[in-house]
Amino acid sequence: MISVSPLLFLILVPIIAAALVMAGANARTTSMLGSAVNVLFLFALLFLYDESAGSFQFLGSIPVLPQFGLNLTLGADGLSLVMLFLSTIVTFAAVCVARPPVDNPRWFYVCLLFISAGVIGAFASLDVLFLYMFHELALIPTFLLIGIWGSGDKQAAAWKATVYLATGSFILLFGIIGLYLIQPEAARSFDLRQILAHAEAGLIPDNPVVYLLLLFGFGILVSLFPFHTWAPQAYACAPAPASMLHAGVLKKFGLYGLIRLAVPLMPESIQQYAPLLLALLLGNILYVGYVTIAQRKLDLMLGYSSVMHMGYIFLGFAALTEISLTGASLMLLSHGLTIAALFALSGEIRERTGTLDFHELGGLARITPRLGLAFGFAAMASVGLPGFIGFAGELLVFFGSFGAGMPAMGLLNGQEVFGFNAYQLATIAAVWGIVISAIYMLRAYRRVFMGPLAERWSRLPDLAGAPHASLVLLLAIMLVFGFFPQFLVNLVTPALILP
Repeated sequence: MISVSPLLFLILVPIIAAALVMAGANARTTSMLGSAVNVLFLFALLFLYDESAGSFQFLGSIPVLPQFGLNLTLGADGLSLVMLFLSTIVTFAAVCVARPPVDNPRWFYVCLLFISAGVIGAFASLDVLFLYMFHELALIPTFLLIGIWGSGDKQAAAWKATVYLATGSFILLFGIIGLYLIQPEAARSFDLRQILAHAEAGLIPDNPVVYLLLLFGFGILVSLFPFHTWAPQAYACAPAPASMLHAGVLKKFGLYGLIRLAVPLMPESIQQYAPLLLALLLGNILYVGYVTIAQRKLDLMLGYSSVMHMGYIFLGFAALTEISLTGASLMLLSHGLTIAALFALSGEIRERTGTLDFHELGGLARITPRLGLAFGFAAMASVGLPGFIGFAGELLVFFGSFGAGMPAMGLLNGQEVFGFNAYQLATIAAVWGIVISAIYMLRAYRRVFMGPLAERWSRLPDLAGAPHASLVLLLAIMLVFGFFPQFLVNLVTPALILP
């Protein structure tokens, strides 16, 4: 039986806009209108969502292969709505800052719109296989944007990202198949609601092999250390709108999937392999953090910064507490908004100067004060300054992870003493990442916007028009949710299914 979800509208709008662009409509105007319609519609869904009822709402299902339990089932709870909000807002901002390339400008916008349709479909899908397929749909135009319209060594970056992400997707597919096979044979399903019901009834065993497939499949897509090297180069070579959509939205798919699937289904495996994950995520935070400090170009620095911040969200996932998972969910939104704003500003600087090398820049705040102010706000949001949503997310992750696990005990002079457990040691080490973030962000701001202004930059235009408005929107959202994070907490926390 067919039932239509209003979420289908969010998926179809960018596809229809892409079709109109291909048919000859003005690419920029059509893309901006389509993405603006999606933002407004998503705000309406947030208003209509019944927090007291919770669970999945706005449900709809279209049979595809019902004999195998495969249906395009759409629905959203608080966590899904937060991710859909991120997807629509960043899409709108990316389209606003996009500058049509000389070659095939229509296809450039079509690729952006198809990425948007893919990520919205992934976050709205309640069918695990469709969640996977929508993500793959979004990856294809990402590769095209890097390989065709990118800069620098774009072909190498596109191929490297393709190899890594294809490997991660292949591993993830085995994990999803494994998840299907460990269900009771008579009631196997890809529907997330049925899978969760089976788990609650004790019908799905906690399978460590399936968990590891999901962890490393999703992890490669998220650039978990040491499988992270594809990301910084890809983001540095990609056009700014592509970096905004991939680093800001598409990259969150892996951690969203782990919170959705691994947390309620395989908590014992998460705890069993927690030492391994803690070691890897500290690689993201500390090793990649120090590599970020060593960068001499703004785009590469932002690429490594994006990889580094994934470690905090993995820490919230590994701790497996309500507080840490709520913080991780808030960080999905905060990092998406922050890195999208930073890549947009990086693109604006490249458009004006033709370079992002620190040693060639300096003093730009004198001639482009709005650009400097926006970058300063985005940099402080990335560091986790109080007043921005990232501060609330990081604080919850640190508190939740420090309180996870049992205290370590030992003997000292024949007396039992308490010590730090693995989660607490990892949290203490992770806090040092805030200092690392402050170092590279403040240094980048000083080198780009402070100091003497070279004569050749004396006539640069400042931020204006649609790019300016979209960046103000991103920064305003960070501040509003930073001062009032309880709205997000009330949405996200009931959606978390804890062991």
